[in-house]
Amino acid sequence: MSGPQIVQRVLQVHTRYRQAGGEDEVVAAERQLLEGASVSVSQVLFDNPGPGVNPVSSALTQGISAIWSRSAARRVREAIKANGSQVVHVHNTFVAASPSVYEAAEACRVPVVQTLHNYRLICPAATVYRAGRPCTDCLGRAIPWPAVLHSCYRESRAQSAVVAATLAVGRVRGTYSRRVGAYLALTRFQRDLLVQGGLPVDKVQVLPNFVEPDPGIGGGPRRGFLFVGRLSGDKGVPTLLRAAALVPGLVRVAGQGPLSSLVEAAASTGDFELLGRLEKNAVFDQLRAAAAMVLPSVWYEGLPVSVLEAFATGTPVIASRIGSLAELIEDGVTGLLAGPGDAGDLADRLRWASDHPDEMRQMGANARLEYETKYRGGVHLAALLGTYQRLIEARGLAGYA
Repeated sequence: MSGPQIVQRVLQVHTRYRQAGGEDEVVAAERQLLEGASVSVSQVLFDNPGPGVNPVSSALTQGISAIWSRSAARRVREAIKANGSQVVHVHNTFVAASPSVYEAAEACRVPVVQTLHNYRLICPAATVYRAGRPCTDCLGRAIPWPAVLHSCYRESRAQSAVVAATLAVGRVRGTYSRRVGAYLALTRFQRDLLVQGGLPVDKVQVLPNFVEPDPGIGGGPRRGFLFVGRLSGDKGVPTLLRAAALVPGLVRVAGQGPLSSLVEAAASTGDFELLGRLEKNAVFDQLRAAAAMVLPSVWYEGLPVSVLEAFATGTPVIASRIGSLAELIEDGVTGLLAGPGDAGDLADRLRWASDHPDEMRQMGANARLEYETKYRGGVHLAALLGTYQRLIEARGLAGYA
């Protein structure tokens, strides 16, 4: 980015998850990164209804609010005026914020940036995953009716219909094509899929997540393979358990999730070590002690922060050859790739890695270089400020008008 920095005031808009997750962490980390660069960051945060209240019910008022929230639009307009925001950076509108926040920013003549943390704008379930496999049945459809047919959102046709209607109305109104100045996809694979789904190609750029501060690589011995993440089917946990049984004593598993009971039962065989849920510092300790991280996902991941954390600690990644993972991990250079859902293939990769420690150490050094050049906070910040400044200049603004 050349010339003086004109980005001084940014408004973040985000609907928090009831259980804090990766998106919430990214919003907080990005705010800290911007404030470290002397950018004033204000926030409008929304919370969906808590337990016991259906966030997207079939009631008319709830459905209308999901599609268009007057109160959310008012909060965003007021925040822009109060803070003199030059850019509105939206992270998650679902469901409490609603797409109304985009038009609120447009009414104030302030450009919008939208980070694409998932596939919500082309898939009501946000995952492009159904029945244990990737699913693109709704791709390119003005009305994503297959999601309603299959009850993709919360296993409810009524709730899926509301989400599908939200997307359909946004497309008809031109909300997604005209009222967002720039979309930030996490990988090229994700960008290409979202463009196939209808987002304007000239507005979608790739800006990966980042890891900051640098956790360092450590200097101790490395052994075994670490899985860290949500214990769920889409993460390939059943594949991992079958592979671990073929290479007993090599795998360590950290995390919690819907398959926790299955994993605990499998751990009783002694084929792998179960670590449970770990705090962030403990995760880094485990990564620095592992010969590789293993991620056998069977869905189209966005950009798992765990991969970036592994690279930052100089740890190569053994992952599935699918979606963004096949883009992030170069086979034989920064890790190894196995067929998705193929436990035998994954076990073969684990055996090879265990038998070739020198090659794995070199892959770890390559992974560390990948982190330093692509996934440091400073790299992310420069690209983000460049996007903000380009949109501000295109609007001819230096603040709220």
